[in-house]
Amino acid sequence: MEQSLTNMRYVRTLLERHGFHFSKKLGQNFLINPDVCPRIAEMGNAKPEHGILEIGTGIGTLTAELAKRAEKVTAVEVDARLFPILEETVGQYENLHIIHQDILKCDIPALLEQEFGTMPVSVCANLPYYITAPILMHLLESRAKLETITVMVQKEVAEKLTAPVGTREAGAITVAVQYYGTVTQLFSVSRGSFLPPPNVDSAVIQIQLGTPYAEQVADEKHFFRMVRSGFSQRRKTLVNALSATMGYEKAVVSKALTDCGLSETVRMESLSMEQLIALHRALLET
Repeated sequence: MEQSLTNMRYVRTLLERHGFHFSKKLGQNFLINPDVCPRIAEMGNAKPEHGILEIGTGIGTLTAELAKRAEKVTAVEVDARLFPILEETVGQYENLHIIHQDILKCDIPALLEQEFGTMPVSVCANLPYYITAPILMHLLESRAKLETITVMVQKEVAEKLTAPVGTREAGAITVAVQYYGTVTQLFSVSRGSFLPPPNVDSAVIQIQLGTPYAEQVADEKHFFRMVRSGFSQRRKTLVNALSATMGYEKAVVSKALTDCGLSETVRMESLSMEQLIALHRALLET
């Protein structure tokens, strides 16, 4: 059955038979390229003795590939209209459990323990473009014991997430994601791989979880507030941006920058992760 899920004519017939209409609000674009889902599954740790958490099932195209390979797959799907379709397309997989829930409302560590026990777990998903950042941050900030997060995102977002911290292409989300793990872009996916086709191309990225910077950051809440504040006014110097958003006296920010060997005219976007951490620590010591 799952091979038919990459046949556009079959998919249209399937959706019509169930009276399903795409939801713009939910950012629904279903994968129909036969090469993409097997690659995501293979590269995303779907394998024996390994669990997979999928976020958003669509009609089950990726779900089927994951279930064929992984020990167990738990999929969280917010759109109840898809459940009769999924019963038809992937209902035969006994190692698949589909939960009707909003992933942003899930306690991720509790969900993993309930569904997978002590089994190693990774995330695989084709994420809706409009909610990519909130989902990624929800997963990362949960500190859940995940090995990897392999997700399809808008290509522009993939480039931002994988940009080196300290370059113009990076942003607050870049710093946040790279704080929690190592991010790589696996492969690109053209807009024609989806039904309906979006107006942009996509890319699959993978985050290898691990927090190499955690021991260097004294106060994570302060660190991320500083990062968000600096990038929210990225055209301003850090002296002006942090004094305006965090309430620091300009002289205090200037001294912290000087203590870190940085220019008083520097902007947030030009600082490396190590420099951001050093500035954070210097500000805490003022």
